[in-house]
Amino acid sequence: MKQQPLEKVFARLVQEDPRYPVEAYLFLREALDFTMRLMSKPENGPGRHVSGQELLEGIRQFALQEFGPVTATVLRTWGLTRTEDFGEMVFNLVNRGLLGKTEQDRKEDFSGGYDFRTAFESPFLPREARQETPPAAPRKKAARIRRTQPHPKP
Repeated sequence: MKQQPLEKVFARLVQEDPRYPVEAYLFLREALDFTMRLMSKPENGPGRHVSGQELLEGIRQFALQEFGPVTATVLRTWGLTRTEDFGEMVFNLVNRGLLGKTEQDRKEDFSGGYDFRTAFESPFLPREARQETPPAAPRKKAARIRRTQPHPKP
């Protein structure tokens, strides 16, 4: 039996469920391969399995590496705005026999993995603008400190 290229397989899947385009599935497949290499998973056997959380982290790293500052924009154009979207795609592939799963794997494993803004936009913002950093000290306080220091002599 002749194996069909992934693009054709994914195109048929998209005809049945048009929420995510073929490009998103191709990206997911590459991100899965990246994750397996990142985590030194064997090519065959039970140790090959990637959990939902492992895949989400691999997707995050792969997306940032591939798309840099436009990562969030690229993902949004594909209809991917939350980690649950990756779970939907993974289980579309599982339900069609294109990916395997264990008894413990559930679509909910992808729920609330990370905030897209924090994961894909914050790494490219100036340090002061990142969500995870506390707000900068008010400028008035900094101005008072400067005024109490002596002026340098010419």
